[in-house]
Amino acid sequence: MSVLEIRDYTKSYGDGKIAADHVSLSVEAGDIFGFIGHNGAGKSTTIRAIVGVLDFSEGEIYIDGHSVKDEAVACKKMTAYIPDNPDIYDNLTGIQYLNFIADVFGISEKEREERIKKYADMFEITKDLGDLIGSYSHGMKQKVAIISALIHAPKLLVLDEPFVGLDPKATFTLKEIMHELCANGTAVFFSTHVLDVAEKLCNKIAIIKKGKIIASGTTEELTNGNSLESVFMEVVNEG
Repeated sequence: MSVLEIRDYTKSYGDGKIAADHVSLSVEAGDIFGFIGHNGAGKSTTIRAIVGVLDFSEGEIYIDGHSVKDEAVACKKMTAYIPDNPDIYDNLTGIQYLNFIADVFGISEKEREERIKKYADMFEITKDLGDLIGSYSHGMKQKVAIISALIHAPKLLVLDEPFVGLDPKATFTLKEIMHELCANGTAVFFSTHVLDVAEKLCNKIAIIKKGKIIASGTTEELTNGNSLESVFMEVVNEG
């Protein structure tokens, strides 16, 4: 069974603009799935529907067999979402925020302590967790948001432009974490503008243009010996 299954997802707005047009794709356990396209292509609209932030009426989205529309709470229990610009509570310390998220998901003291220590050490922010989030840089806020997303060991990790604002070392660390999660059966689905990262990191890729999936498959199939950048430019410029 797919961890994430999107079937004919369609989203239009009041002005008649179609942001997502019969989008269908499948993400299996262990996949690192890259979702690429120009600004306004429909990436964020699709991602926000997957994680239950954006309502939709046409099509279906399933997470581990559960309908996002009909079983929202069950889906959110299994999913973690990191938006492109994490908006977390400035008036809490880092550790207070992480414990708050752990409380929401009902994570035991032992599990939360182990996971917070592991990921805070990896991102080298352990000593900063007692400081107010309002004093953090954008990159530090992003690191805390990533740790908070991993506290409940999600089956599906969804990220919108996750590498923007991260320094090279943190970027490398996040890639390591993605590989480790997938080795343990988590599915990772993320949008990115950084095509060389997608090419090296992802085993599957979908390209979206004007709300439609115009190419999808394994990275190897799509590139077929060419660079992802050249394939992307070719398919988005057709027609």
